[in-house]
Amino acid sequence: MPEGNRCGVLLVNTGTPTEPTPRAVRRYLARFLSDPRIAPMNRLGWWFVLHLFILPKRARASAEKYRAIWTAEGSPFDVAHRKIESGLQRTFDDEGLNVMVRCAMSYGEPTVLDGVRALKDAGCERLVVLPLYPQSAHSTTGAVSDGVERALRKARWNVPCDFVDNYHDDPTYIRAIAASIEHAGFQLDADDKVLFSFHSIPLADIEAGDTYELQTGASSLAVAGELGIDRNRWTIGYQCRFDKGREWLSPFTRDVLARWAEAGVGRVFFVCPNFAVDCLETLYDIEHELKPHYFDCLRKAGRTPDARSFLYVPCLDRSRAHLKVLADVLHPYLKEVRHG
Repeated sequence: MPEGNRCGVLLVNTGTPTEPTPRAVRRYLARFLSDPRIAPMNRLGWWFVLHLFILPKRARASAEKYRAIWTAEGSPFDVAHRKIESGLQRTFDDEGLNVMVRCAMSYGEPTVLDGVRALKDAGCERLVVLPLYPQSAHSTTGAVSDGVERALRKARWNVPCDFVDNYHDDPTYIRAIAASIEHAGFQLDADDKVLFSFHSIPLADIEAGDTYELQTGASSLAVAGELGIDRNRWTIGYQCRFDKGREWLSPFTRDVLARWAEAGVGRVFFVCPNFAVDCLETLYDIEHELKPHYFDCLRKAGRTPDARSFLYVPCLDRSRAHLKVLADVLHPYLKEVRHG
């Protein structure tokens, strides 16, 4: 590629409603739950079930959850992505790279098509797409690939495109996750344990060739190695099942917490390595559902929980460590785009 040509970098994540109201949440969920990668069922039958039964109830319940985590700046998910976009842009500008960075959402705003059009209009002559899922899955990274292909067709942009499938074993990412656990107070010489909790996926996807389970295991093992802890100090759980009509990858996080409460382990450091940015599943579900569940299990086991019994390790989010991770993952694709 000739020196000086601009490259567009598109960071894509799942998305969030535009506001914490039933109407906005319903609009967002309708887009999310209509994706065949999320709900691979009979399309016509699913449409009626979704719009007549699921959305009316789920939109109201989810809106209450979103209101609990909303901030004066708006959705914490959107705020973080704006900070990541501007921070990564500054990083590449300081490095003399002729790169334009845009964030987009598979089901929220700005859309993938918005991002593609912005990069095309800016004169980018090459595109690098980085889904913000360290571990790839058919239902996440695959959905991004589908969306980018549709957006490029609609934008009528025939551009060379590199797609970063995953970065589950990237050394900078592994070090950053380990450092975040240490920063949260994890002590090597104590009885502290680490629960790596990942989003679950249907077992049918794994049987169809999805390597997500292998990647979650490899990431966890690498982070544990970076921390210097033995296998009996950490385990893996899976959360956020979409429905109960299919079999999902387990062990489930709730079951792991119940087992640990019964066994009487030390402090639990709860980390979600496949969430690049804190979202409803971390900001609400962990604080309001999984943590109380663990405390209830402790009490049933005759133990008294305290504030240090369960410690959530925030996602890398908008931190400088996260910007370094993303920059290092992208650098191999940006070798020929220095300003002339």
